[in-house]
Amino acid sequence: MKKILITGKDSYIGTHLKKWLESQDSKYYEVTEVETQNDEWKKIDLSPYDTILHVAGIAHVSADPNLEDLYYKVNRDLAIEVAKKAKELGVKQFIFMSSMIIYGKDAKIGEEKVINENTEPQASDFYGQSKLDADLAIQRLADENFKTVIIRTPMVYGPNCKGNFPKLKKLAQISPIFPDIENQRSMIYIDNLCEFFKQTIDQELSGVYYPQNKEYISTKEIIRILAEQQGKKMHFVKIFNPIIKFLSKYINFINKVFGNKIYDKKLSGDFSYIVVENEDSIRRS
Repeated sequence: MKKILITGKDSYIGTHLKKWLESQDSKYYEVTEVETQNDEWKKIDLSPYDTILHVAGIAHVSADPNLEDLYYKVNRDLAIEVAKKAKELGVKQFIFMSSMIIYGKDAKIGEEKVINENTEPQASDFYGQSKLDADLAIQRLADENFKTVIIRTPMVYGPNCKGNFPKLKKLAQISPIFPDIENQRSMIYIDNLCEFFKQTIDQELSGVYYPQNKEYISTKEIIRILAEQQGKKMHFVKIFNPIIKFLSKYINFINKVFGNKIYDKKLSGDFSYIVVENEDSIRRS
């Protein structure tokens, strides 16, 4: 029996992982979720757990500088505190949800951004910096008895996910046209990520990992699949491309949609955790 504690109750990733593991073998995995707000996690005895997955955190809720302290308190300080407590109480493996955001902004339209083993993290805002600080601090806690696992995920998507993916889905519903711009993104479907976690736990791994879908995908391709799923014909046009490319120099959100940002596939292992391929994953979402 593997006893797993997820710190961050009702999170998108944590909830899906709990269901995934229990669907694989409910007799082998005992998964508990605990809330981190109001220090609820401190009331839990961590010592019986083999693995702790820390998913609690805040993402781009706001760029308000007044919230900077909150980002560091939740994304950095809380994560490090939980990891230190886990080590102190003899937990064997600690998994931290880091993020691709630690490598800074997306490339502007037409520019490449390929992250490889030699790419140094360089956060561009306090969200990214708070994740990076925790990422590096938790790595330093590792020893032969306390295995740390850092998961630097790209965008995670799936049914009922939050973030930019639902916005693309809505756009595919209401718009008959979309810019014909080619780009490449690293992404990971929720089931593929959950299978990656399962293998990480089963094999008692440690280190820094970069799971992603087997193939890169373009925003244009996502829109095409989403439109087809809804029985719509999407028309891809180049007429707006010069304007969009010009605006991408000044508006970062445009680069989030049409820019490039990928992990070198050599970082992502043998892809044995891929259980759903790209096109099918978009349709399922």
